[in-house]
Amino acid sequence: MPPDGEPPAAEELRGLPPARQDGAALRASVRALRTAGAVLTGVLDDDPTGSQAMHGVDVVTVPDETAYAAALSRPVAACFALTNTRSVAEVQAAALTTEAARSLLAAARGRGRMQLVSRSDSTLRGHLLAEVTALQELCREQRGRGYDAVLLVPAFLEAGRLTAGDIHWARGGNGQHVPVGQTEFARDRAFGYSSSNLKDFIAEKSGGTISRGDIASISLANIRVGGPDRVAELLAELPHGRWVVVNAAAYADLEAVACGVLLAEGAGQSFLFRTGPSFVRALTGTEPAAPLRSGQLWPGERPRGNGLIVVGSHVGLTSRQLAVLRDQGGITPVELSVPAVLRRQPGVVAETARQVTAALSESDVVLYTSRAVADSTGRANTGKAASLTVAREVSAAVARTVRKAVAARPAWVLAKGGITAHDVALHGLGIRRAEVAGQLFPGMISVLWPVDAIAEAIGIPYVVFPGNTGDDTTLAEAVDILRGVSGEPLARHDAT
Repeated sequence: MPPDGEPPAAEELRGLPPARQDGAALRASVRALRTAGAVLTGVLDDDPTGSQAMHGVDVVTVPDETAYAAALSRPVAACFALTNTRSVAEVQAAALTTEAARSLLAAARGRGRMQLVSRSDSTLRGHLLAEVTALQELCREQRGRGYDAVLLVPAFLEAGRLTAGDIHWARGGNGQHVPVGQTEFARDRAFGYSSSNLKDFIAEKSGGTISRGDIASISLANIRVGGPDRVAELLAELPHGRWVVVNAAAYADLEAVACGVLLAEGAGQSFLFRTGPSFVRALTGTEPAAPLRSGQLWPGERPRGNGLIVVGSHVGLTSRQLAVLRDQGGITPVELSVPAVLRRQPGVVAETARQVTAALSESDVVLYTSRAVADSTGRANTGKAASLTVAREVSAAVARTVRKAVAARPAWVLAKGGITAHDVALHGLGIRRAEVAGQLFPGMISVLWPVDAIAEAIGIPYVVFPGNTGDDTTLAEAVDILRGVSGEPLARHDAT
């Protein structure tokens, strides 16, 4: 893959100007504009994977003004507010989004101007319209009018997800890019879609209430030739409340847009952002950081003991990664039966936790949910409502299992899957606030250090591994890094 992140076969990129080479200067400009405008950034994260491109920021799992204020006091002046809304129905997602946003805005009073980012999946799964509408309504309530525009920026460059010609692309296991509507993620049971063109995607998700012709976009040509000034001009010309698709195939694209946004905000405009992970790094002017290795993974000395891997995600990629991990050997597998959980079989969590605890004294352990898809009666089911219900019930059982097993003091904990990672953090490890130490791979798979958590979790690195990230071997490679087996990061994981 070319170093600027362009998909090899994308016709839309042929003949366009090359990516800008002034990324460092753009980041410095973003930081200067943020400081001058006393800008704070609150990222409403619908699962715990949004911090993958970041470091030196906090994630907060509870909608608590005091916790948000503590997180915002860090030098980056940003924090991630975990809402876990991808695991619930639309109405509840809107309510949770509003609750967290209110607390973030309250924490910002007297400190600066708060930008709100609705961070969701880079493969477009999530409650797009419900969450954006909730934030627009809150803006009208507090300011008397809604945001001037909503910028859709789903790029996650590190994972090979980018936007060109208004089409969102995802890199497959063979290294080739395909339109995201042709991937397994578009067939998601809860959040499926058919459109790869983001204008069509917004119109599709709106059920026809938003017309494709009413959606604007910022092209790569405008970004790369005109830079921040041209982006600010385009934003100033928009009719009020317009959706805007942001194209991006390299970090300098995102950084030029971020700088343009701050210029436009300085002139009096206000924006809401619906993004993947990469734009948060650009919007905060955060410098890239090398992946964490060996002794960097622990806030203090590495404790004795073995590691715990928790796998709850059921996307096909995760199941393949789990198979490779098990084939690697040296890990004790413990299965949590989904049918038993859904039938509320007595003692299933206690017995599974007993097996995990016993095995941790001998080796690393992978706790995984049985792979068959089931409804709340334990029968096979693929409906949207049933899918979300099952995900919540099973994830809660996984978290209860971890809470019992963490008394064995694993040296590290890795959770695979967004809903799983949220529930393990909040209910398994009791994390209310944690620092993002960095990532295991360039811009992917965050390592969190619990700051406010149960006593047993303090000092244990908590690794958040999305269900849709990497290739078939990435989970096994991550475990090797945590064991201290792996050395340098693998180049093929870096899409910047």
